[in-house]
Amino acid sequence: MEPFKEVFNLSSISVLADHLGLRLCDFDREGFIAFATKDLQQLELKQRSEQITKALYQYLPKDFCCAAEVLLGSLRPEENVSISDQATSDKGVAGWLVMPMCDYVAMHGQDHFHLSMELLKEMTKRSSSEFSIRNFLISTPKETLAEVLLWTEDENYHVRRLASEGSRPRLPWAMQLPDFIADPTPLIPLLEKLKDDPEEYVRRSVANNLNDIAKDHPDLVAQIAADWMKGASKERQKLVRHACRSLIKSGHQGCLAALGYDEARVQLEDFKVLTPAVTYGRALEFEITMNSDKDEDQDLILDFIIHHKKANGGMTPKVFKWKTFNLAAGESHKAKKRHAIRPITTRKYYPGAHKVELVANGKSLGIRDFELVMEPICA
Repeated sequence: MEPFKEVFNLSSISVLADHLGLRLCDFDREGFIAFATKDLQQLELKQRSEQITKALYQYLPKDFCCAAEVLLGSLRPEENVSISDQATSDKGVAGWLVMPMCDYVAMHGQDHFHLSMELLKEMTKRSSSEFSIRNFLISTPKETLAEVLLWTEDENYHVRRLASEGSRPRLPWAMQLPDFIADPTPLIPLLEKLKDDPEEYVRRSVANNLNDIAKDHPDLVAQIAADWMKGASKERQKLVRHACRSLIKSGHQGCLAALGYDEARVQLEDFKVLTPAVTYGRALEFEITMNSDKDEDQDLILDFIIHHKKANGGMTPKVFKWKTFNLAAGESHKAKKRHAIRPITTRKYYPGAHKVELVANGKSLGIRDFELVMEPICA
């Protein structure tokens, strides 16, 4: 299987050049290809895209309005289908090749606001402009947000999704939006308009935006969750739960209450670590027995926290989802969990004392020790 960066290769760049040449009579096709593919095998995905963007600037007209006409004309006809089903063909440019075109607009279209907005709107129908729109949300936030608010009513769901995804304060792999991290309230009317969007693709983006906001303003998101859950459809309930995933993990009581989870009324009868010494590459196993301490049924979110040892000897917690269930009045619940501790790219493990903690509806029920042994893993 070839590396994903090969979406930008000699063949695809040549096709892009063909489409540009059809809209620009004096376009230097060979020069563009040579520039865009220079040392291509040494470049990763983002670097390849950046080099194509530079080639666009080098070989398109320096007048942005003229260049915009070429880019717009080269796009594939609009199809209101999944992005994964969009690709560059003889009909025009779509899919990943739109990425460097969006970056071109972000870099060179700042003095042509309305034209740039139209370009990004059209480009997102064939790919996504979620990274590039952020340049405008930073440079001209008031004007851009007003435009984005209009997009929430667009008939194309990719445009509606761009409104929420592009405005996420902490969108992964993208520049952050510091103004909205500090004060996200200008985003709330936008998210309100999209919370019941008919497309789950859009609603999930709304949830991700709220999850970003929750990292800095947990009480605000908890209040929004409480408001949105009133008379909520199943689809909106799913959105709210996904939006609150970080707050649920952190045990935010206001958020849990909004989702219908009261303080856990249980007694932990038994919490036993079955593997007190865990060899790296194998699994921690533990089992629990809890009894209801309430005279009516209760909904519970059961999580566990691994307190990992750090290089300096301290501990860092990581919450893991376990299960949600209803515990009847006076009933007991027994459960067993197996949690693999094996090599992953996002964590470095250190030998020695670790802890596992049991949490129900954000309330700690107990904590137990185990030892991590860094021995070679036998085949």
